[in-house]
Amino acid sequence: MSTAGQAAAPDDGELERLRAELRDLRARARVRPLISQAQGILQERYALPDGESAFALMQRASQRYNVKLHTLAGLLVTAPRPDEPDALWFPRRVRGPEPELTFTRAHRSGSGSRGAVLKAVLRSTLTVTGTDMGNVQLPDPARGGLRIEQHTGLTEDFLDFFAHVGEDGTACARAARDVAQVTVRDVESDPVFTEPARRAILAAGSRACHSVPLTTESGLCVGMVSAHMDRPLDGLTTAQTKALDTVGGEAGRWLAWHDRTVVLDALEHLHALGRAGRGSRFWRS
Repeated sequence: MSTAGQAAAPDDGELERLRAELRDLRARARVRPLISQAQGILQERYALPDGESAFALMQRASQRYNVKLHTLAGLLVTAPRPDEPDALWFPRRVRGPEPELTFTRAHRSGSGSRGAVLKAVLRSTLTVTGTDMGNVQLPDPARGGLRIEQHTGLTEDFLDFFAHVGEDGTACARAARDVAQVTVRDVESDPVFTEPARRAILAAGSRACHSVPLTTESGLCVGMVSAHMDRPLDGLTTAQTKALDTVGGEAGRWLAWHDRTVVLDALEHLHALGRAGRGSRFWRS
């Protein structure tokens, strides 16, 4: 019972509500500056009257090609400016055939099926490793490092803590740096983790993990899939690591193709809309 002049301690439900609000605020803070920067670029480039018109322009390209808004924004702030007065943003790009994936047919469902492919990558990885916890990360073009794009079985606090990871302090960062599979047999004792990262992983119920880089034909890491286990791991078999190599290689080649075709198609469409409507007001759909 609280005494006079003392506020009652919040109950568990109130604490969880406050934690959820904090996670939401942090998520917004991670994305909003990037979106705002992209809006400013579009306003200047196409003489748009306001930021709302710039957002609407991005939204149209995002919806037409099923490319996430933060993906478009990240490329808008990092891609070279379109050559003027060329009508195309990427006039010299070469379009290649879509790579085949043996572990899923999701990529054949349409040109904007990256989300479906990433879900299939995660599902296949968890099947091989025999667990139900994991996530897929992609490079963050604006900030560097990796950001979570797909996940299952992980806590909200885990997703908040690892929404973006840098170049060290985690197994996935080491796998990206070395472009090689990394097994953590015991999270509690493995030196790969910083202490905050270790605590966050253990709090989520993960006691072991395995990270697989998604790689291009030239050996470039273009993503990461990680499986988490609820008990320490003896290690994976040769057959398991070989199967995961196949998933990582095929998925990496497909992601590279998607970035240089579908995503660039979305940016090209945005550029065409901006040029045609220079100085005009655009509205959200």
